[in-house]
Amino acid sequence: MKKLLITGASGFLGWHLCQLAKQEWEIYGTYLSHPLEIPEIKILKANLTNFQELKRIFNDVKPAAVIHTAAHSQPNFCQTNPKESHAINVIASCNIAGLCADNSIPCVFTSTDLVFDGLNAPYQETDAVCPVNLYGEQKAIAEADMLERYPMTAVCRMPLMFGAATPTAKSFIQPFIQTLQAEEELSLFIDEFRTPVSGTTAAKGLLLALEKVNGIIHLGGKERISRYDFGQILVEVFQLRSTGLKSCRQQDVKMAAPRPADVSLDSSQAFALGYQPLSVREELEMLQVLALKEYDLDKNSAHQ
Repeated sequence: MKKLLITGASGFLGWHLCQLAKQEWEIYGTYLSHPLEIPEIKILKANLTNFQELKRIFNDVKPAAVIHTAAHSQPNFCQTNPKESHAINVIASCNIAGLCADNSIPCVFTSTDLVFDGLNAPYQETDAVCPVNLYGEQKAIAEADMLERYPMTAVCRMPLMFGAATPTAKSFIQPFIQTLQAEEELSLFIDEFRTPVSGTTAAKGLLLALEKVNGIIHLGGKERISRYDFGQILVEVFQLRSTGLKSCRQQDVKMAAPRPADVSLDSSQAFALGYQPLSVREELEMLQVLALKEYDLDKNSAHQ
């Protein structure tokens, strides 16, 4: 089996990617501050912002390909910690592209729909970037610099992602479910639109990009949906108390990082290559089945 280096294996997307990719690759996954174990995967502690350390990993592992998911991906964190987030989001990313170029191996980079300002959705790969927050700006700089250093890089613009919690990461739906189960109010935006996909679907898209893409590709879902409408489907599928769900607008919530209103992605290029996201409802129904299975397992093991 060929070796695949996955950075950010302890992150939400990285973990889902490791689960899927290990069927066909020998996986080396990196983490920085959240140690974890994943069966059949070699986990390495690595500070990717240290170039010597990064170079050593390439020399030791000798990967046949790299998928770079490690990032500071919370817009509010990036806005208030520009230097720290720039080091991993921009500098480390460019160094990874350079090392992949030196070794002539495929390089996949996870960018974001937040490289756009939200005024002209849905966005195609050829649309000009115009980020409104620092996280989007850092990813936009990394995209351009990586492609300049290594034009063979596959730059995958990722949408909002959701899914089962991993040992070291949650998606945004876990706090939503907990809030509603605790019979507290959950206020969601009616004026922020995205094209969300599950972590598993996103991972499938990245592996497809690894095989078939050079340059920029959008890996959004098939439907444009507001946070509030997403919440309504979540309530129905997980049979939560709907009275706790309230609508609000972006301007009602003070955040460090400004948010674009509509960064829906047009992902028809990826669909044409065989990328097949399910509907939000179908994805959530699969998660609900999984959650029930795990609940039954927990219950059974408690009785044994």
